[in-house]
Amino acid sequence: MSTELRQQINKLLSNPATTASIATLNEDGVPWSVPSPFLRLDEQGRLVHLELLETSTTHRNLLRSIWFEQPLSITLTGQDYRVLVITARPYKALISGPVFSSYYSEVGARLGDADLAAVWLLEPQQLRDETYLLRKAREEELHPFHLHLDRLAVTPVKP
Repeated sequence: MSTELRQQINKLLSNPATTASIATLNEDGVPWSVPSPFLRLDEQGRLVHLELLETSTTHRNLLRSIWFEQPLSITLTGQDYRVLVITARPYKALISGPVFSSYYSEVGARLGDADLAAVWLLEPQQLRDETYLLRKAREEELHPFHLHLDRLAVTPVKP
């Protein structure tokens, strides 16, 4: 991952108001999306997802994803309405060792009596900026004559 991509992701993840969600595919190819409140970047630029429940749908889907090389999607939404969508692939699942133990202690400190099933390391493949204002500008550039009639008829109110 490039330094610029890492900085963009890290900027959003370092803000506690940012929400993160991870979307995986089940055995039938149906998307499954859940919040990922502990998401962060490691020193190698991989995303770290902490999976708390051994039998969760997300954990099963991530296992399937690593076995069959299926992609997954991570969405980061900042308080300024910035939206980054990251396509990633599972790199490794840690279920023991010093890295796992460190995260296990962190989860326990934050949640009390909680378990940690795995520390998932996810390799970002692609980053898309899906912020509304950027998407709107792209649409207007690609389709300059495509306007809603109400935008032509209604005069904007000036503050």
